[in-house]
Amino acid sequence: MRVAIFGTGYVGLVTGTCLAEVGHDIICVDIDAAKVEGLNNGVIPIYEPGLEPMVKANHAAGRLRFTTDAAEAIAHGEVVFIAVGTPPDEDGSADLQYVLAVARTIGQHIQRPTVVVDKSTVPVGTADRVRDAIQAELQKRGVEIPFDVVSNPEFLKEGDAVKDCMRPDRIVIGANNPAAVEKLKRLYAPFNRNHERIVVMDVRSAELTKYAANAMLATKISFMNEIANIAERVGADIEHVRQGIGSDPRIGWYFIYPGAGYGGSCFPKDVQALARTAQQNGYTPRLLDAVEEVNDAQKGHLYELIQRHYDRGEDEGVRGRTFAVWGLAFKPNTDDMREASSRRLLAQLWEGGAKVRAYDPEASHEARRIFGERDDLVLCDSANAALDGADALVVVTEWKQFRSPDFSRLKGVLKDAVIFDGRNLYEPAEVEQAGIAYYGIGRGRSVHAE
Repeated sequence: MRVAIFGTGYVGLVTGTCLAEVGHDIICVDIDAAKVEGLNNGVIPIYEPGLEPMVKANHAAGRLRFTTDAAEAIAHGEVVFIAVGTPPDEDGSADLQYVLAVARTIGQHIQRPTVVVDKSTVPVGTADRVRDAIQAELQKRGVEIPFDVVSNPEFLKEGDAVKDCMRPDRIVIGANNPAAVEKLKRLYAPFNRNHERIVVMDVRSAELTKYAANAMLATKISFMNEIANIAERVGADIEHVRQGIGSDPRIGWYFIYPGAGYGGSCFPKDVQALARTAQQNGYTPRLLDAVEEVNDAQKGHLYELIQRHYDRGEDEGVRGRTFAVWGLAFKPNTDDMREASSRRLLAQLWEGGAKVRAYDPEASHEARRIFGERDDLVLCDSANAALDGADALVVVTEWKQFRSPDFSRLKGVLKDAVIFDGRNLYEPAEVEQAGIAYYGIGRGRSVHAE
């Protein structure tokens, strides 16, 4: 099938590439000419395992093209995806200006019956606004062209997005016209061969499903962080608690790992946007507000542990100390630092008068873009290099290469022999046996109430 995709960001690029991989003819559109030129020359703007070779192979085969010409793409596509950003507005609601701009562009250029697919994460009711925007442009042109607006939310996990797209758990299609549903079923048929993955529903339910899914996952994370904070105060080990509750099949093992707070482009903005949607419709979302509040507080918890260690006795806190920070991205296998816990930690360390030597396998360039050049930040080329001259180690992102360090070496390198583990990668007893003080989230020395 011939498909046009507006947006070459995370969702648009992954979706377009995977559709091309199974044989569809894809044109991706973006207003950023430099990004389009780069993509046509094999320069991939994001890090996602497996994506780069797939983009290059399908581009070379002619199944995947990139352009700034919206009219060309719309003329090409019998199905047109809207996969542009929906950043938080000032009040936390989703900003739909880019989605509606694409809708107007579609209305200005479509020449034949078209299925328009909302792939961006959008609030309930957006399909109606997209439909109205397209129809208004058709009326300006004085033409009548039938079209459908379908909600087809993405469920891609950063770091596993290619796998998620090629082997989806479910494909949600929200539509009012059975003919549009059938067209989307044909589009997704290559991903639906082993067993039925397509879930068909009305448009508004599909729009809400995406927000509900991310809010549920965010709620599980905030709940476990809350329990971890309780564990610290009562002398329990959150890892034992996690194993105890995870063995209950009604709860399960997924998303019950405590840590330094969730970040990224999805959970923070989607929980906020769903809460604002509820408020706009006269409902107070008490649980969603609490999820946000717990997560915001959790992002400062690593620094609280650092303060707890250094503010004892006659110590002057972190001022003048150097901290090695392992991990800057909000999660492993990505270079995404949006809403990352590392950003809060670094700001707190700098405010306290400390210096930072940081290493991340993929996000250093993003950190350099965000923070610029500054005397209190050194971005290192390796985990070991980050340790040079460091007083303490803080682990913020659970990259695999951080999971099995040589603790005896760390004892000799770290001046203050202390690790603050924001992802509970290490066993407290093993670290302590090496002569290193260990602070985790709800375990280690942090379990002792002050």
